[in-house]
Amino acid sequence: ADTLVLENDLYKALERDELRLHFQPQFDCATGRISGAEALLRWEHGGKLIPPSDFIPVAEETGLIVAMGEWVLRRACVMAKQWRQRSGWPLRVAVNLSAVQLDQADIPALVSQVLKETGLPPTALELEITESVVVRESLRAADILTQLRSVGVSIAIDDFGVGYSSFAYLRELPVDRLKLDRSFLSSVPDSPGDSRLVAALIAMGHRLEVGIVAEGVETKEQAAFLVAHGCDEAQGYYLGRPMKEESFEALLMEHGREHASKPLAHTGTSTTDPPP
Repeated sequence: ADTLVLENDLYKALERDELRLHFQPQFDCATGRISGAEALLRWEHGGKLIPPSDFIPVAEETGLIVAMGEWVLRRACVMAKQWRQRSGWPLRVAVNLSAVQLDQADIPALVSQVLKETGLPPTALELEITESVVVRESLRAADILTQLRSVGVSIAIDDFGVGYSSFAYLRELPVDRLKLDRSFLSSVPDSPGDSRLVAALIAMGHRLEVGIVAEGVETKEQAAFLVAHGCDEAQGYYLGRPMKEESFEALLMEHGREHASKPLAHTGTSTTDPPP
């Protein structure tokens, strides 16, 4: 019964303008500067924020994720265009694509249309697809990713390493970045084994000429480890939580005014606040 109520409410979420985007900053490990932001969908319903884990599965089952995904893509591109103009900062925005979106929609045409409508340069948009989807639908995924790449956007594989797949398929795919799953970083640098693994993944990514983004950075020590091992980019609660559009814009403006770059390990914010 609860699922039915949730499903009905979800159908109305778009027309009631209840969907929100939060943005989590991504940082360049070498300079400590903001390089991009991941757009994360939230649902503001009945005066509270409903976590994605509660409604995304329902949206995927019902096919609603296609309309919601299009809303996310358009809103993220509008905001990125606005922020790039206001701050003068070459920000890249990352948007997640679900398996359902890849199956049901002509994604390359939609992406092309949204970029044209919003005036965002294709190079400022990154599309993230989870590793499990790429592995499960390898032939279809390769075809769609190639089409998307021809639009000019960059491609990232999200949750990399969870599927325990080999690096072999990456040679065949048009991939720009790998996002290391947060589970890899959780015991770094305390665990020598996990530390060696993360260092090896970073090195292997570079050999394949693929950028590495570490997710789940929660401590200064983890940030310092990533810098020391040449990781390209990082995101996580230590560096910046997902935040509302206006908060992210304020962060970006403040960031843009700082002339001197500061090392990633000194970029951190307080981790004591509750998650948004």
